[in-house]
Amino acid sequence: MGMTTSISTQPFIGTYAVQTAPSTFAFSVRHSGVFRFRGVFSDVSGTLTADGDDLTLAGSARVESISVREPEALRAHLLAADFFDAEHHPEIAFRSTAMRLADDRSAEVEGELTMRGITRRIRAWGQWAAPRDAGYGEVAGLELHTSLDRREFGFEWQSQLPSGCDAVSWEVELDIDLLLIRTQEDHDVA
Repeated sequence: MGMTTSISTQPFIGTYAVQTAPSTFAFSVRHSGVFRFRGVFSDVSGTLTADGDDLTLAGSARVESISVREPEALRAHLLAADFFDAEHHPEIAFRSTAMRLADDRSAEVEGELTMRGITRRIRAWGQWAAPRDAGYGEVAGLELHTSLDRREFGFEWQSQLPSGCDAVSWEVELDIDLLLIRTQEDHDVA
């Protein structure tokens, strides 16, 4: 499916690579009904490709790169079969099916997210920053947010607290913030 856009000129030309170091793929989930447990995947990769007016965002995150501010035992539990099952599903992947950019710099992206070998359609909203020269290359940005029910991806683990409420909410918030740099090959041919 191609991009539908409400801007008069599509500002992206060619291919932009996600820069791993500053880009983030973070999640948060309510724990004990009182606070948000947060984690980040630091090893992210991907591209934003412009083909005329069509834009495609594709990317992935290595599950082993998960970082949480909790004991190592919790990180190990997240990597195990109860949650991400990193041994059998080492990567989280996304590919857009439609992108809409608006003059007010808002963005809407629809696509397919794959976790634990299960693919589901999702929609995310956020902001985009137009390409500009940064002295070390042509940079752009894309920040997206969505939420999902983790059961749709096979994350069924749950524990009841003494109060009777769930230890971990079924709803998970995802926040993606991407620094994109136009690839050198694109500059050479443009």
